[in-house]
Amino acid sequence: MTVLARETPGHMLRRRLRSPTAWRDTVDLFAILTAASLPWSTSLAGIFNALMLLCVVPFLDFGAFLQSLKRPICAAPIALVLLALVGTLWSDAAWGARFYAVNPTVKLLVLPVLLYHFERSPRSQWVFVAFLVSCALLSVMSWLVAFYPNLALKTDPMERGIFVKNYIDQSQEFALCAVALAYPIVMLLREKSYWFAGLLTALALTFFINMAFVVVSRTALVTIPIMFGVFALLHLRWRSIALISAALLVGAVLAWQASPYLRHTAERFSDDYTRYMEKGEPTSAGLRLEFWRKSLGFFAEAPIKGHGTGSTRGLFERVATPAGQYQASAEVIGNPHNQTLNVAVQWGVIGIAILYAIWILHLRLFRGDGLANWIGLLVVVQNVFTSLFNSHLFDFHEGWMYVIGVGVAGGMVIRAQQVEAKMREAGS
Repeated sequence: MTVLARETPGHMLRRRLRSPTAWRDTVDLFAILTAASLPWSTSLAGIFNALMLLCVVPFLDFGAFLQSLKRPICAAPIALVLLALVGTLWSDAAWGARFYAVNPTVKLLVLPVLLYHFERSPRSQWVFVAFLVSCALLSVMSWLVAFYPNLALKTDPMERGIFVKNYIDQSQEFALCAVALAYPIVMLLREKSYWFAGLLTALALTFFINMAFVVVSRTALVTIPIMFGVFALLHLRWRSIALISAALLVGAVLAWQASPYLRHTAERFSDDYTRYMEKGEPTSAGLRLEFWRKSLGFFAEAPIKGHGTGSTRGLFERVATPAGQYQASAEVIGNPHNQTLNVAVQWGVIGIAILYAIWILHLRLFRGDGLANWIGLLVVVQNVFTSLFNSHLFDFHEGWMYVIGVGVAGGMVIRAQQVEAKMREAGS
């Protein structure tokens, strides 16, 4: 009788290390952990992302990967990173400032890797599930720290309901999750899966209620209606649009009447603008207007190739009024709080063309129907419109939301397109 030898742990480990499937599973795991940790910790998200990239290398088909980089959806982000590197050559900033300004663009190099990997992975949806569940747990924690502020890791008394990070990041997450759930809810209702649709509706409402009564950014207040409008135009009939719009309007009016915080947040728009225009005070809205006005002037000075990577702070220092004055014109910043102007000041029209090419190419990638197309489209739309008020493609949190969202959803879309093409070839 032959006795089968029991496999030792060492043999099992060596077998898994030689298995491409095992490495792909590990990449999936670290991608899921990156998405789950992003709402909570920049450090953990960075660590998991680095481990994910390391696990891609051992069994990477370099020929196929290099071929994938030729696609415009991959080439455009790479071009922006290369422009940032080349832009250091004509900048007047210190070399440390130049390379520091390159850093926010580097995350875009991960996008082609995610597109390549999730074009081949069947577990893409788990990345989005992990992010949704993580944000739902953060919503619960937000309510807890709203009632028990001592639980918060943040010490800023102005940021009520914030456990970690800040109200802008949290609002971006909650807005994305709440609006993204609209598609599966509508699909489930059409399939008459009312119980599951009701569960997802309740989850979406928890995000909206948190933003209405705990904390919300003004950027989210502006962009949420735009995202809902995109969904309605793409996926609803006109009668449904009218009914849902009426329901949303009623809900907004009720929230406005019931939430003093929401009214205060909205009313600060006009108050900030008035104080800036009449007294030049450095209010939130006033500072943005000041940054935009000066940035347009810097762009006009070097419209083709800009002032170079990392030049923004030095330009603001040059035109700032004397320090010590309580005036918006005295503020010095390295980020004009507008993605287009951030790029324009440093790299001129060349940079703007590449930036807009990235957004347009990624919008075109998600033209089809299906959940992956909807999530990818929503991620791009949110980034485009919130970048009117911030440099969200370069910011850590929102920038990684874009890279992960477009990378994973884009991989799913490309995979589905390839399957559909093979089916057409087989049927012809």
